[in-house]
Amino acid sequence: MKIYSSTPSHMFAHRGLLFRDDDANMQHVTGISFLVLTYAKSLANSGKQLDCGNNFVATSADLIKFVKSQVDYILGTNPMKMSYMVGYGDNYPKSIHHRGSSLPSVHAHPDSFNGGDGWQIFHSSAPNANQLTGALVGGPNFDDVYIDTRFDSTHGEPTTYINAPLVGVLAYFTQH
Repeated sequence: MKIYSSTPSHMFAHRGLLFRDDDANMQHVTGISFLVLTYAKSLANSGKQLDCGNNFVATSADLIKFVKSQVDYILGTNPMKMSYMVGYGDNYPKSIHHRGSSLPSVHAHPDSFNGGDGWQIFHSSAPNANQLTGALVGGPNFDDVYIDTRFDSTHGEPTTYINAPLVGVLAYFTQH
Protein backbone atom coordinates (compact mmCIF):
# COMPACT_ATOMS: atom_id res chain seq x y z
CA MET A 1 0.00 0.00 0.00
CA LYS A 2 1.30 3.44 -0.86
CA ILE A 3 0.43 6.48 1.21
CA TYR A 4 0.10 9.60 -0.92
CA SER A 5 0.23 13.24 0.07
CA SER A 6 -1.05 16.30 -1.74
CA THR A 7 2.53 17.58 -1.49
CA PRO A 8 4.72 14.53 -2.12
CA SER A 9 8.21 14.72 -0.69
CA HIS A 10 9.16 11.07 -1.03
CA MET A 11 8.99 8.69 -3.92
CA PHE A 12 8.91 4.96 -4.19
CA ALA A 13 11.06 2.51 -6.11
CA HIS A 14 9.23 0.49 -8.74
CA ARG A 15 8.06 -2.22 -6.32
CA GLY A 16 7.06 -0.05 -3.39
CA LEU A 17 10.19 0.60 -1.35
CA LEU A 18 10.27 4.14 -0.01
CA PHE A 19 13.07 5.84 -1.93
CA ARG A 20 14.64 9.12 -0.99
CA ASP A 21 18.33 8.88 -1.84
CA ASP A 22 20.57 6.35 -3.53
CA ASP A 23 23.20 6.77 -0.79
CA ALA A 24 22.27 4.16 1.83
CA ASN A 25 18.57 4.60 1.13
CA MET A 26 17.63 2.02 3.76
CA GLN A 27 18.41 4.64 6.44
CA HIS A 28 15.42 6.62 5.19
CA VAL A 29 13.22 3.53 4.94
CA THR A 30 13.89 2.42 8.51
CA GLY A 31 13.84 5.91 10.03
CA ILE A 32 10.63 6.98 8.32
CA SER A 33 9.00 3.61 9.04
CA PHE A 34 9.77 4.08 12.73
CA LEU A 35 8.31 7.60 12.71
CA VAL A 36 5.19 6.57 10.76
CA LEU A 37 4.61 3.66 13.13
CA THR A 38 4.97 5.95 16.14
CA TYR A 39 2.52 8.41 14.58
CA ALA A 40 0.10 5.58 13.76
CA LYS A 41 0.07 4.53 17.40
CA SER A 42 -0.62 8.14 18.40
CA LEU A 43 -3.50 8.35 15.90
CA ALA A 44 -4.96 5.12 17.23
CA ASN A 45 -4.76 6.34 20.83
CA SER A 46 -6.47 9.63 19.93
CA GLY A 47 -9.09 8.04 17.67
CA LYS A 48 -8.12 10.37 14.83
CA GLN A 49 -7.22 9.90 11.18
CA LEU A 50 -4.70 11.57 8.89
CA ASP A 51 -6.12 13.79 6.14
CA CYS A 52 -3.64 13.42 3.27
CA GLY A 53 -5.53 15.69 0.87
CA ASN A 54 -6.98 14.72 -2.50
CA ASN A 55 -9.90 13.07 -0.67
CA PHE A 56 -7.63 10.47 0.93
CA VAL A 57 -7.74 9.82 4.64
CA ALA A 58 -5.29 7.39 6.23
CA THR A 59 -6.20 5.52 9.35
CA SER A 60 -3.79 4.17 11.91
CA ALA A 61 -4.30 0.75 10.33
CA ASP A 62 -3.36 2.16 6.89
CA LEU A 63 -0.12 3.58 8.26
CA ILE A 64 0.75 0.34 10.04
CA LYS A 65 0.04 -1.60 6.84
CA PHE A 66 2.41 0.74 4.97
CA VAL A 67 5.17 0.20 7.55
CA LYS A 68 4.60 -3.57 7.37
CA SER A 69 5.04 -3.40 3.58
CA GLN A 70 8.41 -1.72 4.07
CA VAL A 71 9.52 -4.35 6.60
CA ASP A 72 8.35 -7.13 4.28
CA TYR A 73 10.37 -5.58 1.44
CA ILE A 74 13.47 -5.34 3.66
CA LEU A 75 13.15 -8.97 4.71
CA GLY A 76 12.66 -10.45 1.25
CA THR A 77 9.30 -9.63 -0.34
CA ASN A 78 10.93 -7.74 -3.21
CA PRO A 79 11.92 -8.32 -6.85
CA MET A 80 15.32 -9.75 -5.85
CA LYS A 81 13.67 -12.08 -3.32
CA MET A 82 16.52 -11.01 -1.05
CA SER A 83 16.55 -10.10 2.60
CA TYR A 84 18.66 -7.00 3.12
CA MET A 85 19.33 -8.18 6.67
CA VAL A 86 22.44 -10.34 6.84
CA GLY A 87 21.64 -13.87 7.98
CA TYR A 88 17.86 -13.58 7.60
CA GLY A 89 16.35 -16.12 5.21
CA ASP A 90 18.16 -18.06 2.51
CA ASN A 91 19.12 -15.15 0.25
CA TYR A 92 20.89 -12.22 1.90
CA PRO A 93 24.03 -10.11 1.31
CA LYS A 94 27.19 -12.14 1.83
CA SER A 95 29.85 -9.65 0.68
CA ILE A 96 28.99 -6.57 2.68
CA HIS A 97 31.24 -3.51 2.95
CA HIS A 98 32.45 -4.09 6.52
CA ARG A 99 36.06 -4.64 7.60
CA GLY A 100 35.32 -6.91 10.56
CA SER A 101 33.04 -9.07 8.46
CA SER A 102 35.30 -9.32 5.43
CA LEU A 103 38.65 -10.04 7.11
CA PRO A 104 39.29 -13.48 8.62
CA SER A 105 39.26 -13.82 12.39
CA VAL A 106 42.48 -13.72 14.40
CA HIS A 107 42.06 -17.47 14.96
CA ALA A 108 41.99 -18.15 11.22
CA HIS A 109 44.71 -15.58 10.45
CA PRO A 110 46.83 -14.96 13.59
CA ASP A 111 49.39 -12.77 11.81
CA SER A 112 48.72 -9.08 11.28
CA PHE A 113 47.88 -7.84 7.83
CA ASN A 114 50.81 -6.11 6.17
CA GLY A 115 50.82 -3.86 3.16
CA GLY A 116 48.21 -4.96 0.67
CA ASP A 117 47.09 -8.19 2.38
CA GLY A 118 43.78 -6.69 3.45
CA TRP A 119 43.23 -5.16 0.03
CA GLN A 120 43.58 -8.59 -1.60
CA ILE A 121 40.73 -9.82 0.57
CA PHE A 122 38.73 -6.65 -0.11
CA HIS A 123 39.05 -7.18 -3.86
CA SER A 124 38.20 -10.88 -3.64
CA SER A 125 34.81 -12.01 -4.92
CA ALA A 126 34.55 -14.61 -2.14
CA PRO A 127 31.84 -14.12 0.49
CA ASN A 128 32.92 -12.40 3.70
CA ALA A 129 34.79 -14.57 6.20
CA ASN A 130 32.50 -13.57 9.07
CA GLN A 131 28.74 -13.23 8.90
CA LEU A 132 27.53 -10.02 10.55
CA THR A 133 24.14 -11.45 11.50
CA GLY A 134 21.38 -8.87 11.82
CA ALA A 135 23.22 -6.11 9.96
CA LEU A 136 21.06 -4.19 7.52
CA VAL A 137 22.83 -2.94 4.40
CA GLY A 138 22.17 0.30 2.49
CA GLY A 139 19.79 -1.54 0.18
CA PRO A 140 18.86 -1.67 -3.49
CA ASN A 141 18.95 1.15 -6.01
CA PHE A 142 15.88 2.90 -7.40
CA ASP A 143 15.38 0.06 -9.90
CA ASP A 144 15.10 -2.46 -7.03
CA VAL A 145 18.51 -3.95 -7.90
CA TYR A 146 21.16 -4.90 -5.34
CA ILE A 147 24.60 -6.14 -6.38
CA ASP A 148 26.24 -8.07 -3.56
CA THR A 149 29.77 -6.69 -3.62
CA ARG A 150 31.88 -5.22 -0.84
CA PHE A 151 33.16 -2.54 -3.27
CA ASP A 152 29.84 -0.69 -3.15
CA SER A 153 29.64 1.06 0.21
CA THR A 154 26.59 3.05 -0.90
CA HIS A 155 24.41 -0.05 -1.04
CA GLY A 156 26.40 -2.70 0.83
CA GLU A 157 27.58 -1.01 4.02
CA PRO A 158 25.70 -1.74 7.25
CA THR A 159 25.46 1.08 9.79
CA THR A 160 23.92 1.68 13.18
CA TYR A 161 21.80 4.52 11.79
CA ILE A 162 20.23 2.07 9.35
CA ASN A 163 19.70 -0.71 11.90
CA ALA A 164 18.63 1.26 14.98
CA PRO A 165 15.19 2.48 13.82
CA LEU A 166 14.32 -0.98 12.53
CA VAL A 167 14.74 -2.46 16.02
CA GLY A 168 11.72 -0.54 17.32
CA VAL A 169 9.65 -1.41 14.25
CA LEU A 170 10.46 -5.12 14.53
CA ALA A 171 9.71 -5.04 18.26
CA TYR A 172 6.26 -3.63 17.49
CA PHE A 173 5.48 -6.32 14.92
CA THR A 174 6.74 -9.02 17.27
CA GLN A 175 4.03 -7.95 19.72
CA HIS A 176 1.24 -7.29 17.18
